[in-house]
Amino acid sequence: MTSHTWYLLLVLTVAIGLLIYLINSRLRIHPFIALVVVTTGTGLAAGEPVAKLTGSIEEGAGGTLGDIGLTLALGAMLGRLLSDSGATDAIAHAIVDRSSNRRLPWLVAAAAFVIGIPMFFEVGLIVLLPLIFSVARRLEDDGATKGSPYVLLGVPAIAALSTLHGMVPPHPGPLTAMTGLHADLGLTLGVGIICSIPTVILAGPVYARWIAPRLADVRPDPVLVAQFTGVDRNNAADTTHTSSTCPAEGTRTDTLQRAGVSTGLAVTSVLIPVALMLLRTLAETVLDESSTVRAALTFVGEPLVAMLAGFLFALGVTLVRGGRSSEATRSSLTDSLKSIAAILLIIGGGGAFKQVLQDSGIGDAIASAAEGAHLNVIVLGWLIALLLSLTTGSATVGIVSATGIVAPLIGTGGGLEASLLVVAIGAGSLGLNYVNHAGFWLVKESFGMDLGQAAKTQTVVQTLVSVMGLGMALLLSVLA
Repeated sequence: MTSHTWYLLLVLTVAIGLLIYLINSRLRIHPFIALVVVTTGTGLAAGEPVAKLTGSIEEGAGGTLGDIGLTLALGAMLGRLLSDSGATDAIAHAIVDRSSNRRLPWLVAAAAFVIGIPMFFEVGLIVLLPLIFSVARRLEDDGATKGSPYVLLGVPAIAALSTLHGMVPPHPGPLTAMTGLHADLGLTLGVGIICSIPTVILAGPVYARWIAPRLADVRPDPVLVAQFTGVDRNNAADTTHTSSTCPAEGTRTDTLQRAGVSTGLAVTSVLIPVALMLLRTLAETVLDESSTVRAALTFVGEPLVAMLAGFLFALGVTLVRGGRSSEATRSSLTDSLKSIAAILLIIGGGGAFKQVLQDSGIGDAIASAAEGAHLNVIVLGWLIALLLSLTTGSATVGIVSATGIVAPLIGTGGGLEASLLVVAIGAGSLGLNYVNHAGFWLVKESFGMDLGQAAKTQTVVQTLVSVMGLGMALLLSVLA
């Protein structure tokens, strides 16, 4: 490698270190601001012309948000509709009702897998807490399990939700990586699901059976349990405000009782976007390019159109069968968009960082170094996402930064390697989830754990998901 190549790699190393420092310093600079500052400094240090630098930042941020922003917004609104209508509760209860105690962890994992398709990790867990707590109380009263029933049922939900969130589009992380790596949507979706199933099994029900007896004293705050299960609600009403964990969910039991959305319609709402995306891939595989059917399926299988179809179906079902006024529905949809504003900004900042890396020549330097070192690009993408997520506390930062760094290594051809790299990067962003991640604290406080217990659940489960995701991606790369 030339001296200039080494210099560009040094610039990248310093940029990553500065990004980590800004996010974790005493100032606690927002990741979006940190990304913009680091992106600008990186471009200047790498010698990109000032007149071109601002264009690179705008092109990277705008292009990334153009590909992802609308889809992400529709996904957030779809998840909120299903939650507020009681549809997600209907899905979950349909899966776990009338089942044996031994099968419950597996069925909770299945419920979380379905619900996790359109929902972020934190939102999905909040939605599932009433079900987990209700069933855990039943097991606790019956004395039907060894150890903590809350851990036994919570771990499978954590595993399934985190796996879907990190490895399967249309979640923002994998969708961002897929766009940056020019990966095929349907192929990435199929590969993500194939990698997810064994990952959820091992990190979920299997690990839950092992860890639950070792955390026998884990039990959530009784007030929180009453809030989510509807038991002794009058006694808890005056004290529920003391819990900072999702107080708005205190009426979920009532919501479920009045919801008129059937389980079948709820499942249909969730699966419509997935089905349309898969149909697109099938059409592009088996139908001629001149086929009208192929053109139609390609259009409806675009992430934006597919998510819009699922959202409109859910909206119609909610208004007609859900028993909620149009004004209340509109208010919920507005609130759902507020929750993703920060994510959109981070994704835009990551897109700008990626574009500057490419336009300044750093991307070519990375490709040259990786080629000389004979690094496996799947392992490299996973490792970069893991380290950046760990050090910045943001899985999104890990994904968008890792995508920009490894994108030059695979070109623009897409194919199976690009889809496997999407899965690996998403899996890497999940590992070593600890105190600088919001999800860690949500799990800790919701289940009444101390730091050590939360590490043995949230941190270990997501690290298992991360390692299994990498392992499955490597296995498919060898078998393909």
